Amino acid sequence: MYTYEHSVQLDPSKCTGCTTCLRRCPTEAIRIKDGHAVINQERCIDCGECIRVCPHKAKKAVCSKLEAMERFKWKIALPAPSLYGQFDNLDDVDYVLDGLKQIGFDDVFEVSKAAELVSAYTRLYLKTDGVKLPVISSACPVVVRLIGLRFPSLDDHIMRMLPPMEVAARLARERAKEKHPELLDDEIGVCFISPCPAKASYVKNGFADYKSQVDEVVSISDIYFLLINEMKQDVEPESLSESGMIGIGWASSGGESTAVFNEGYLAADGIENVNRVLDAIENGNIPPLKFIELNACTGGCVGGAMTMENPFIAKARLHSLKRYLPVSQNFLTKEEKQYIPESYFFNDLPEYNPISRLSDNMAQSMRMMADIQKLKAALPGIDCGSCGAPTCRAFAEDVVKGHTDLSKCILYNALRRENE
Repeated sequence: MYTYEHSVQLDPSKCTGCTTCLRRCPTEAIRIKDGHAVINQERCIDCGECIRVCPHKAKKAVCSKLEAMERFKWKIALPAPSLYGQFDNLDDVDYVLDGLKQIGFDDVFEVSKAAELVSAYTRLYLKTDGVKLPVISSACPVVVRLIGLRFPSLDDHIMRMLPPMEVAARLARERAKEKHPELLDDEIGVCFISPCPAKASYVKNGFADYKSQVDEVVSISDIYFLLINEMKQDVEPESLSESGMIGIGWASSGGESTAVFNEGYLAADGIENVNRVLDAIENGNIPPLKFIELNACTGGCVGGAMTMENPFIAKARLHSLKRYLPVSQNFLTKEEKQYIPESYFFNDLPEYNPISRLSDNMAQSMRMMADIQKLKAALPGIDCGSCGAPTCRAFAEDVVKGHTDLSKCILYNALRRENE
């Protein structure tokens, strides 16, 4: 049986069972059992919200260490544009890119360069006949997984275009083969420097029928101090940057949308806001729009759980940095505007795996739903979390499914004893 490999994990030794993560998980994937949190792997979307809010640092993002790249002969770094927002007083991204080569990479390919190409093809995609509006960006893997778990009716709205990370990985490999034809495919290693654990999960598990071309994912927080030691402001860096305002703008919420050059767009960030927007689209309670950009992290990728800096400070730094850049360095030629290359698309979405399904049998599901509603009506309804579930409704479902029992609800039992 296929098991989804997650990048958000719990350290039970640090968990006190305080219920902070319980209340904030967008898919109700967390329960408190035996004094500490337990993550339901089928519901987890690796959004990293529990990592951000845990006061005891009991949740952690698991990804590769830089040493994992040592097995490759030719090492390529793919820096996410959010990396640039981590450094104070940075006025030239070449310092970062040159620093990556100084710490051991043979080549650097900016994800922001690939983002500019994806933006250009997105503009072409939106002009294609038959595209179901509004088009939902597929750049955030958390959003794509969330739709697969909770909003299956929106599958047709997801743009079937690979995210910039994957486009960058493919182009970086092609460039390496052109410059060094003697290299074998398995001698070329591609490392994505990521702001969030969801990207690491994406690489580990692939994407439906698509296998990622990224070999390792290293967190921004792990690479940060290595770079600081190598980014010498008194030495002129090697000129490496091949992107502009559009590509680097992808690091924060709204950057992808504005690059579409269309007023009919919506950009939302933060997992709770993402849920609200998807609910509105599914219910038809949204104005006519062409493009919707959704980022699970607050502020966009700059708010990822594996970054160093406050997302709003990082966003302000990027805004200052972009003032010195051209709009883009990767506009399409007239010939390239004729069609979108097949290599930019993926074919299938992950299989729909509804988290709300009670049973494979319809009649049994209806009976269980009735039992849940009846029990919920009898519960206090204050969603205190003392039972180990985030809400009374979730607790009622757990009881009906046989995962817990009514004795866990202190208030319910106290009220029952009073009435007796």
